[in-house]
Amino acid sequence: MASLRYLLAAALVVAFVLEGSPSQAQLSPSFYSSTCPNVLNIIEDVLKKAFSSDIRIGASLIRLHFHDCFVDSGGPSWAVPLGRRDSRTANRALANQKLPGPSDTLDVLKSSFRNVGCNDNFDLVALSGAHTFGRAQCRFFRGRLYDFNNTGKPDPTLDRTLLKQLRELCPQGGNGGVLANFDVKTPDVFDNKYFSNLRLRKGLLQSDQELFSTPGADTAAIVEDFGRNQNAFFKNFVTSMIRMGNLKPLQEIKGRLD
Repeated sequence: MASLRYLLAAALVVAFVLEGSPSQAQLSPSFYSSTCPNVLNIIEDVLKKAFSSDIRIGASLIRLHFHDCFVDSGGPSWAVPLGRRDSRTANRALANQKLPGPSDTLDVLKSSFRNVGCNDNFDLVALSGAHTFGRAQCRFFRGRLYDFNNTGKPDPTLDRTLLKQLRELCPQGGNGGVLANFDVKTPDVFDNKYFSNLRLRKGLLQSDQELFSTPGADTAAIVEDFGRNQNAFFKNFVTSMIRMGNLKPLQEIKGRLD
């Protein structure tokens, strides 16, 4: 099951944050083989149980990977170098780093990715594809529904039918914590429907739709490709997750809390 394999990969973020491995000079895919040789089986069992009780756990774990300052990720789907220590200090780093926001324009999104060492086209589009499952609160996209860019009108790139549905879910002055599906087609499956949605102007966040609807955007062709070819999306997602996980890794004492 492809979607479960990707969830298992994301789950290793949590495991390696908590795991107290010995100091090593180099990162390695077998870093934990001696200290916890059954780590993948343990994580798979825990994740299956968590997934059965909370359908959103996969999306939450991938989000954790992204927001914890690009820390460890791995799993049975691909081999990655392990042994980073900066996951213990990631929250402090977040205070000094501008993360991409739900209302960012494509230029801002591209700049955010370049600033951390990821590329601003394939990495940006592939990693945004994690929004193929999960939820977002109304407060993160309500501006698109009623007052886009202070125009007093909705975002013109948002499908009219979806606009009506989202306004019913998120009325002006309503509860900003109400959740909406990122993917209107298969909200709980890791697939390529996110990209098909963008082609139909059904991206939930402005930052999602910007990838396809920004005039002249080089990301639009990538969205088209991933929307037609799910294997291409999966392949590039793996590559981009590994690249993100390898950004400026801290090892040994450098990654420990004082």
